[in-house]
Amino acid sequence: MKKTTAHFVLAALFIGTTAFFLRAHTRGEYFPSRLNLQSFPTQVGEWSGSDITLDKETLEILGPGDFLLRLYRAASDSDPDIDLFIAYFPSQRAGDTIHSPKNCLPGAGWAPVYSRRIVLSVPGHAPFPANQYLIVKGDLRQLVVYWYWAHDRGVASEYWAKYYLVADSIKMNRSDGALVRATTPLSADETIQTAQQRIMPFISELIPKLNGYIPR
Repeated sequence: MKKTTAHFVLAALFIGTTAFFLRAHTRGEYFPSRLNLQSFPTQVGEWSGSDITLDKETLEILGPGDFLLRLYRAASDSDPDIDLFIAYFPSQRAGDTIHSPKNCLPGAGWAPVYSRRIVLSVPGHAPFPANQYLIVKGDLRQLVVYWYWAHDRGVASEYWAKYYLVADSIKMNRSDGALVRATTPLSADETIQTAQQRIMPFISELIPKLNGYIPR
């Protein structure tokens, strides 16, 4: 219990320090040109996407930014869909920072029952870590893979993302960044390994497309 409390206090202090620094660092911020997420390709590999509208309450919680929620269907109707969510924040200096899915999922009724770090490797890009979660709600199960993405750099840790947020604000005069999350449902008898084999090719097709919408 003491270890958990100390970890929470350290995390709160780190996040608070990050927010204080970003508010104090008032030099004019640089906003690179980029494409709007609504123009993100509806065809990703063999998957075809259709947009899902985010409700007003969700948008208010997320804060100022550019968001995409899209359901991608495989060419084979027998394969489960893949849900893609991208949240891009052009600036995080005013306190509108990226929300961790670990905080949002319980509020939506989903409980994590398994988690681990995985490494994503795609041609032309250095491998980087991501989070993999198995979440449940009643009899429903979903596999979630998510990471933080900024300036062609992917990280799994929320704290490393905030460290780079401060470092990039100093070096690049930028505080933009994004969360990328892919989710797929599991059938009653499906294993995590099978679901992972389904979602990984989609992610491999997705990553090279990110930089046009989340600038390097």
